[in-house]
Amino acid sequence: MTSEAPTRAYRRLSVEERRSQLLDAALELFAHNAPEDVSLDDVAEAAGVSRPLVYRYFPGGKQQLYEAALRSAAEELEHCFDEPAEGPLTARLSRALDRYLTFVAGHDAGFSALLQGGSVVETSRATAIVDGVRRAAAEHILRHLEVAEPDLRLRMTVRMWITAVEAASLIWLDEGKQPDVADLRDWLVEQFVACVTVTAGRDPQTAAAVRGALATEVADGAVGALARRVLPVVGDAAHLL
Repeated sequence: MTSEAPTRAYRRLSVEERRSQLLDAALELFAHNAPEDVSLDDVAEAAGVSRPLVYRYFPGGKQQLYEAALRSAAEELEHCFDEPAEGPLTARLSRALDRYLTFVAGHDAGFSALLQGGSVVETSRATAIVDGVRRAAAEHILRHLEVAEPDLRLRMTVRMWITAVEAASLIWLDEGKQPDVADLRDWLVEQFVACVTVTAGRDPQTAAAVRGALATEVADGAVGALARRVLPVVGDAAHLL
């Protein structure tokens, strides 16, 4: 008696297609699980392939696969802050944060494990990848401030804000993604404005950058409500306008 079970149509994938398939499967698993909780068997099962095939493409095993997945995620994160230099600075930051927080929400467990550290698969290379994302984000923001050669205080201010965004994102995940993402985004933008305004009181370069940014906001008619909420907190900065 012959079997009449239908056979699944099969298309041989190219090397790049297969590698992308394995990376996509790994990214999905790492997004929602701590790296140490994901095995190569899990990746093979998710991709619908055998464990030896995973090793064929990633002979370094789980560590190599994790770092490759991390680079892929890092590229996506870097693009979050790659915003065209059009319109008010606060609007640009809002759009960048929308993309960033969407990524965070979609990679909750993996994002937390990545930034909090302590993973058994964490290495100096993995740390360097994450630091590269932070540097790229800072460079994007400094370009939006139109500062070609930022001094120490301005660089520190931008990096401090990026650290605050990361910390707020982790707390947001721990608190069940509360407050509402739009509220969190607006609050983080206001935090940025407050940080650079305080630094402007001590640093002429930052003051010039803030004047330029606020001039764009005024021209667009977007600064009123934001200024009313931020300036009372940081003090009278009307001389910057």
